[in-house]
Amino acid sequence: QVQLVESGGGLVQAGGSLRLSCANSGPSYSRHAMGWFRRAPGKEREFVATISWSGASTSYADSVKGRFTISRDNAKNTMLQMNTLNAEDTAVYYCAARPEYFTNSDVVYYGEQDYEYWGQGTQVTVSS
Repeated sequence: QVQLVESGGGLVQAGGSLRLSCANSGPSYSRHAMGWFRRAPGKEREFVATISWSGASTSYADSVKGRFTISRDNAKNTMLQMNTLNAEDTAVYYCAARPEYFTNSDVVYYGEQDYEYWGQGTQVTVSS
């Protein structure tokens, strides 16, 4: 069973930085494509960033491109470095995992329906 636990959220001033982490308990983490999504108050959950199972491919929403960086390590963690935060980044941030057992291609995924496992989320609040 795969469990995802996010951490690193909190309150930060506009212009500041936060680093989110997602711990993946799955035995096959190395074969999971990972993604970060967020839900702002009163809005639908939206895609933020994705990284392929090997880490070779990444992609970002236009709203965070150049400010956020997704990465992964060999210790089952997926990180989201968030810089130059603004009030519009205030949201609950979720990480998601998609098992990739049948392909060696470095595919990235943008839709919620593409992911099988989800964390509970971590709150990020940016004060202006």
